Order: sequence, then C-alpha cells, then structure tokens
Amino acid sequence: MPEEPLLRVVRGHGTADGPAHGDAAAAPRASATATAEALLAEVARGSSVAFEELYPLIAGPIYGLALRVLRNPGLAEDVSQDVLVDVWRLAPRFDRSRGSAMTWILTIAHRRSVDRVRREQSQVDRTARVAAEREQDHDVVVGELERTWDAAVVRRALTTLTGLQREAIELAFYQGYTHDQVSAVLDVPLGTAKTRIRDGLIRLRDAMGVGT
Repeated sequence: MPEEPLLRVVRGHGTADGPAHGDAAAAPRASATATAEALLAEVARGSSVAFEELYPLIAGPIYGLALRVLRNPGLAEDVSQDVLVDVWRLAPRFDRSRGSAMTWILTIAHRRSVDRVRREQSQVDRTARVAAEREQDHDVVVGELERTWDAAVVRRALTTLTGLQREAIELAFYQGYTHDQVSAVLDVPLGTAKTRIRDGLIRLRDAMGVGT
C-alpha cells in the first residue's frame, strides 16, 4: 500500500452531543453509506484519492464517538487520528458481508476510545500508587529519624539526672508505673516519689532544651 495520505481531524464534523451539520453527519443516508463502502473498497486498493473523499464522511462520526467516550477534546482528536490511520491501513480487511463500512469504522473508533480510557486510567492509578508509596517511604524514614533522634537525646538527658531521679523516671515513664507504685517499689513516701519524678522531669526538660 502506498504512503499514508495526509490525515487530519476537523472538530466541526461532529460533537459529543451530535453532529454539527444535522443528522446526516452522524448517520449518513443510504446513498452516502453506499458511497463510503465503495470508497473504502478503493482505499483497500491503495487509493489516497478515495481516502480523501472518504474522510469528510467518516471524520465527524469518528470524532463524535471518541468524544462521547473520552469526554476530552484533545484525547478525542488523538484517538480520531489513530482511527483514520487504522481505516487506511486495515481497509483490505473490511468484509461487506459482516456489516456496513460505517459500522466497521465506528467499531474501530469505539475500541480505540475504550483502550485509551483504560490506558489513561491505568496511568492515573500508577501515578497515584507511586505517589502513595513515596509518601509512605518518606513517612517511615522521617519517623525512624525522629524516634532515633529523640531516643538519643533522651539517653543523653538521662545521664544528667541523679541515680534516684533516673530510677523514678524510668519506673514512671518507661515501665508505666503510677506514683503510688513508684513509691512502693522504691520503698519511699509518696511525696518523695513525686518529688523525684518532678525534679527529674525539670532536669530532663532543661537538658533537652524543651521550652527554651
């Protein structure tokens, strides 16, 4: 088959809501349909002239169908261009016994449009998935850094406490003991246990630079 003729998409031939020039643009009359079939037969034999004559009969319906499926003029134009190329290349496969030329052409347009919807959705899903994975990785890394930094700071701060203060703090905050339980474990009065915890927290705050 000779080189493809110059292909183009003209929006004015059809829209998502219907043809631009009346019903004849979206649903050609019997004579137009017959002409489309005759021209398609010539295109199958490699006639670029026949394709140029076929173009105004099919461009509008192709674009209109693509726009109805895709709901995006730019994507509809891209798909229409692909369909026109398919018509040029696949014309020898058209079989009149299985339907009209227009039905065959619009079947190609519908398939192309649906494939493009799926491809676009797949791209959106893939982008969202990658973004979510990156965000999750970022959160994990940041969380680990924060926990590591906090643990290191706390360990350094604990070294500034007296042995009695550190013992009370560790019981109250690392083991979850109540003040009464700390008092019982250390065998000291409740007030003494509270004082050690309070003084230890004040020293920890100062050592960690909290509130300064």
